[in-house]
Amino acid sequence: MGKVPVSVVIIAKDEEKNISACLESVKWAREIVLVDGESADRTVEIAKQYTDKIYTRRMDIEGRHRNFAYAQATQAWILSLDADERVSLELSREIDDLLKEDPAEISGCAIPIKTFIGKRWIRKAGYYPARKLRLHRNGKFRYEESSVHPRAFLDGKERSLKADILHFGFRDFHHFIDKLNNQTTLEAQKWVADGRKITPMKVLFKASDRFWRNYCGKGGFKDGFLGFMMSVLHALYQLFTYTKYLELKNAKHES
Repeated sequence: MGKVPVSVVIIAKDEEKNISACLESVKWAREIVLVDGESADRTVEIAKQYTDKIYTRRMDIEGRHRNFAYAQATQAWILSLDADERVSLELSREIDDLLKEDPAEISGCAIPIKTFIGKRWIRKAGYYPARKLRLHRNGKFRYEESSVHPRAFLDGKERSLKADILHFGFRDFHHFIDKLNNQTTLEAQKWVADGRKITPMKVLFKASDRFWRNYCGKGGFKDGFLGFMMSVLHALYQLFTYTKYLELKNAKHES
């Protein structure tokens, strides 16, 4: 397979342990763009072995940061990755076939994300296939400029691909919970900034709904204790966010 006419756009910060494997998995791409969030480790040094299109930009708002990264791409199609992700060989071939076909009616493609904690694949509880819109035509896609879980906007039709992006985002449960803690803080800040009116009953309903939807509806029970814990953590996301939301609101009223 020759160089595929796609820009792979990667967001990274302090990812010296992951960046080489990520970049190795996309050497087939015609262009690799890395936007580094002011890393203090060897991330940029390692990335220079794979590309000269490296930009330094402090992460401010996630959606804005990603939109800046996409604006640096020059190819007609963009594949969006994080540094802790890899493109499977099957996906690289599927993307190559798609771009050779180049269907005019398609502006973007949703790709299954295969997430791991350590070496264990989370098969159920809503974690797979968990397709995300990661491949899109240049200029046809943007994110909402929000700091957490920004909404995605695609101008045109979407297709689903079959092969996976491999996501090695969590070294272990300790690391997973650290990230959960950070995400719920950002989510609480968003709730306050948006002026949302959140009640205890609404949060309790959402938390229990998240658990049962992921444990029963999305098959968490089929993945043993791991599936149970991931379903519990879906519920705790809501409870942690609400607790921090109340804390922020009280601090705002007291100041």
